[in-house]
Amino acid sequence: MLSDTYQHTFIDVVLPLPLPGTYSYRVPAEYVSQLLLGKRVIVQFGKQKIYSAVIWRIHHNSPIAGKVKEILSVLDEYPVVNEKQMQLWEWIASYYMCSLGDVMSAAMPAALKLQSETRILLHPLHDAYTQPLTDDEYLITEALLSHHALTIRDISLITDRTNVFPLLRTMMDKKLLLAEEEIKEKFKPRLVEYVLLEPQYVDDENALGLALNTLEKKASRQAECLLVFMKTWFDSDRATEGILKSQLSGVTGFSDAAYKALLKKNILVSVKKVEGRMEAYEGTVSAPALLNDIQQQALTLIQTQFEEKQVVLLHGVTSSGKTEVYIHLIQEQLNVGRQVLYLLPEIALTTQIITRLRRIFGNRVGVYHSRYTDYERAEVWQSVLSGKEPGSDKEGSGYDIIIGARSALFLPYSNLGLVLVDEEHENTFKQVEKTPRYHARDAAIVMAGIHEAKVLLGSATPSLESYRNADSGKFGKVIMSERYGGMELPEIVIANLKEAARKKQLSEHFAPLMIDEIQKALGNKKQVILFQNRRGFSPRMECETCNWVPQCINCDVTLTYHKFAGNLRCHYCGYSMKMPSHCSACNDTKLTLRGFGTEKIEEDLSTYFPEARVSRLDLDSVRSRNAHAEIISDFEQHNIDILVGTQMVTKGLDFDHVSMVGILNADNMLSFPDFRAHERSYQLMAQVSGRAGRKGARGKVIIQTYNPAHYILQNLVDGDHQNIYDKELDERMRFKYPPFSRLIELTLKHKDYKTVNMAAATLGLSLTAELGNRVIGPETPYIGKIRNHHLSVILIKIDEKSSPSAVKEIVQKQITTMNQLKDFKGVQVVRDVDPV
Repeated sequence: MLSDTYQHTFIDVVLPLPLPGTYSYRVPAEYVSQLLLGKRVIVQFGKQKIYSAVIWRIHHNSPIAGKVKEILSVLDEYPVVNEKQMQLWEWIASYYMCSLGDVMSAAMPAALKLQSETRILLHPLHDAYTQPLTDDEYLITEALLSHHALTIRDISLITDRTNVFPLLRTMMDKKLLLAEEEIKEKFKPRLVEYVLLEPQYVDDENALGLALNTLEKKASRQAECLLVFMKTWFDSDRATEGILKSQLSGVTGFSDAAYKALLKKNILVSVKKVEGRMEAYEGTVSAPALLNDIQQQALTLIQTQFEEKQVVLLHGVTSSGKTEVYIHLIQEQLNVGRQVLYLLPEIALTTQIITRLRRIFGNRVGVYHSRYTDYERAEVWQSVLSGKEPGSDKEGSGYDIIIGARSALFLPYSNLGLVLVDEEHENTFKQVEKTPRYHARDAAIVMAGIHEAKVLLGSATPSLESYRNADSGKFGKVIMSERYGGMELPEIVIANLKEAARKKQLSEHFAPLMIDEIQKALGNKKQVILFQNRRGFSPRMECETCNWVPQCINCDVTLTYHKFAGNLRCHYCGYSMKMPSHCSACNDTKLTLRGFGTEKIEEDLSTYFPEARVSRLDLDSVRSRNAHAEIISDFEQHNIDILVGTQMVTKGLDFDHVSMVGILNADNMLSFPDFRAHERSYQLMAQVSGRAGRKGARGKVIIQTYNPAHYILQNLVDGDHQNIYDKELDERMRFKYPPFSRLIELTLKHKDYKTVNMAAATLGLSLTAELGNRVIGPETPYIGKIRNHHLSVILIKIDEKSSPSAVKEIVQKQITTMNQLKDFKGVQVVRDVDPV
């Protein structure tokens, strides 16, 4: 019995659930010595659920006497989440108005999370027949004698108990029960099989020859198998680690049956080694290239400004050589033993950057993004955590440089020295599909502050927020205004579609100027990039008689025709239907396709330029894991003449032979109903224009539009980027939009149209009463229904004089009050801080 002076130990844990706060558990005495912040523990939550949770706090204060559950076990030998990560999680949860559980779910790779698959069995050595049992113990034992295993739910029904865990724990202590796969860990290290020669044969060729002669007489297939191994082994200069089993399996003469027989005869030996799933770099490593004068000047200015500023904006025109500057900054950090995070907005970009960095830094470069498997991401996590390369016990052999998309900022860095955010203006740095809706650029700046690290934001077209922060002195600012090697920026020419249509000169979707320039580029053995910001074949199908348009059954959007798949598809929920043969409204068969997407452009190009090799880079063409890398590689190697794509072709890709870029429809971007439409249009067009003429002769950009007088287009042609920034900042200041305010967008969702509108009206009135005219709405958004949920949006502006945290507190309070009303309990409210 414990003495009266014994103090119970409690922990507060974070569960991977969208629930507020942390939850307290009592720690049994046998686990107390194992407790450390950031370790995972197994806990029961609710009546029947088991979860792995992260220890957030250790204390001796009982939350509610007699009502605190005990943890079931401690899972880790060492913490998998460090204290710096915990600080970042807390900031994200607070700033983006979500729970720590939401952050945990987003931050940790799935392979490090556990799944509850509890099955209860009788212990093989149980003595249920002689040991006194309670009534409930007897019921469970009898049931298990009849059934091999029972689930937690089965046992709850048998005993009529809602909480059976204390009973099961007691029975396990009595050696009556055991849990099979109670908690199944998803992540297992990758084991690779090597084949070696038994040591006695390595140096004794006579013994080996004798064994081979014996096999040839009695087991010819085994002899053949051994000869295959010997040849491979000698070809590899008698590799001391052995030969990969997979390397032998495909060779004629090597069979698994013969191989297993040789293992049994102790002639060959099988050794399984833990190896990383990431493909190792086996090329030569070289020093960083020498910088030219402009690059060296930029590097020196960045270093100088880092002495006073935590964040510096590098505003360098496309092809100015920013990446080489990054490489020298990375080398500086490695020289002093610190880690570097290199954030990119698009997975497609990582292919080129990985190749470039590994030629200099070799296997010190790790990659982390969603196209990698759960196991691969878990290995990177463990490598960053332990400082060891996957499969290695050598200290300090882990990844010093991480390249990745936004999720890479969640890795367990312990000694971060520099964060590079390339193409910092890109809206893909913002998580928009699920909670937490964080912006990786802004979160990276906060994380760097926690680590006392520096941040370099790089872009040819900085966001207005970063541009203003640099101009106001909050950030440092360095400008690279010339292209590397003195190359000229491309010539930008406007193609007037209205004039071409009036003169009946349009060829499908191409103005004569576009056709001529493509033909000229191909004739000069150069490459072409065409940008169209719509994927699919045609945005909509329409009946010529009654104007019926096929709609998604789940969303308020028209269906896009995809010719390759032969169906109409919704880009919001994935719903698809076969191509209709007649109108559903009037039964007419006159159905016409309106508009054009990348798939249609790809088909038309094959008609106009039959000799050209055309390919497409969009979400539909890169469904498989390596598809984007293969397309980019083919284009780099000039196996593709014309590359058609969506935004994927605009972002930082570097191709030597592209002389011409075409923007097929500038008007769609410019007329989009959003206060950032003009800024985004300029950024997209400037970025895709920057792919032209990076090597060799000056490039050319053709922009097709029905509105050639638009000020964005005119300033883009003139290269007057400053005027665009000044005009946009003036507009934002007049109407109090970012960067002169902060926004919180609340999206209410419910399957019933009336319910969501009533809830939005109620919430809108209560917020207006507290915040006044800073509340805009509620309004039905541009797309009013997605995945069978009707939407209503409320926008809240927080001016520069107001406290964002105070406003968020009011907003959260009013949401909670609204959700407590009986009629609105089922209404979801999505909180999006700093929406893009």
